[in-house]
Amino acid sequence: MRADLPNRPSVKVQASSVTATGYATTLSGPEFSISTVEHCLSALSALRVDNLFIELDGPEIPICDGSAFDFLKAIQAVGLIEQEQPRKYCYITQPLYFSEGDKQAYVLPYHGLRLSVTIDFPHPKIGREKIDLDINEVSFAREIAPARTFGFLKDIEELKKRGLALGGSLENAIGLDDQEILNPEGLRFPDEFVRHKALDALGDLVTLSMPMMGHLTLYKAGHDVMNKLVRKIMDTPDCYKLIELGAEVSDEARFRSGI
Repeated sequence: MRADLPNRPSVKVQASSVTATGYATTLSGPEFSISTVEHCLSALSALRVDNLFIELDGPEIPICDGSAFDFLKAIQAVGLIEQEQPRKYCYITQPLYFSEGDKQAYVLPYHGLRLSVTIDFPHPKIGREKIDLDINEVSFAREIAPARTFGFLKDIEELKKRGLALGGSLENAIGLDDQEILNPEGLRFPDEFVRHKALDALGDLVTLSMPMMGHLTLYKAGHDVMNKLVRKIMDTPDCYKLIELGAEVSDEARFRSGI
């Protein structure tokens, strides 16, 4: 919700509202937009918060320190209210695959939410990294939430020429030149880069408009591929079924998914 605009217009977090995926995910209404939504949404995904309004006084969700940790702490400090309405899940029943060039994404049936992400950057400080993790509140807080976004100096300079990323700094991102990491404090994890890509993917998955139960696997896939995968899931009803918590989810599924 844009509280800074007349009539306080709002937009739903759904795949059809995604209008840009370059460097961040942007949602748009008829005459306004909200950018960099993925970090906040990833925290909501891990905490399974699916009924709330987010009120903003500008066109971008604050970057904070470039991770999802501040959002996670703020939500936990306020606390959550469990509602009586059963939560509906998108329960993956058949494999679904999407590729674009060398970028790949697919989902498989799984009793819970599992994420496997691989990145491969031709940079001496990144290279090929992989993470495989069952996602729940505990694993997200420990393994994913603190991972910061990252950017290459040449890309940041070009963005600033276009009037974008004006607030970008080493206080809210990992910066890299052609050879080195520029942040004097270094990394929070040896593989912080792929952990942040996992964070982004969880945020983009919220545009499915309901929590997913399945195994999401990504290879060199960013916001653009995630948006196309989510749209493909929605357009392929044979690959999933809608279930309600307590109706068809086994005790094992509840345990493994952390719900």
